[in-house]
Amino acid sequence: MIFLPGVFLHELSHFVMAKTLRVRTGKFSVFPQSLPDGRLQLGYVETSKSDVVRDSLIGAAPLIVGTLFVAYVAIYHLQMRVLWDAFRNGQIDLFWLGVRTLPRVPDFYLWFYLAFAVSSTMMPSESDRHAWLELVISIGVLMGIALLVGAGPWMASNIAPRLINFLSSVAVIFGLSVLVHILLILPTTLIHKLLARATGVDIA
Repeated sequence: MIFLPGVFLHELSHFVMAKTLRVRTGKFSVFPQSLPDGRLQLGYVETSKSDVVRDSLIGAAPLIVGTLFVAYVAIYHLQMRVLWDAFRNGQIDLFWLGVRTLPRVPDFYLWFYLAFAVSSTMMPSESDRHAWLELVISIGVLMGIALLVGAGPWMASNIAPRLINFLSSVAVIFGLSVLVHILLILPTTLIHKLLARATGVDIA
């Protein structure tokens, strides 16, 4: 239940993406359920099978929405862009100074918790990724054909710069997400040990 906000956003993104792409949806749940193989399913949305592009977009929706949410919280509410730049540049003293001042940010604990919950649950599950391989192969074939017909120089001058800028932005966002988790490793491990000792149940 600690991850309920992240689970809700994960399943809601599937649902909204499916509705946007006009794919039929079924049951919607955000409550944990035990599966026959012993795993715990945190939530699910039933969607009809469609074409590979729409299935891939529906599967990727939590990653897209979760990434945007974490970026919004990290940049505009937690001011972590400064921390990330200091960490990336090796300015460790400045980095730890920023970490110590983080709790002074307005509503820090709320936004930090939401960023943690969403970033922990935004990765697509195995069922979400079922159409990705076919889509990647299709894109690869199309790019191969484009290169064979001589579109390489045009792609290098027009598509490559935009793709590099996009990937750089995504790298920064994922870096911020990793930074959130780095800051939470120690307290999370401590809480885990205390709960395991109190309840007698440990979860790997």
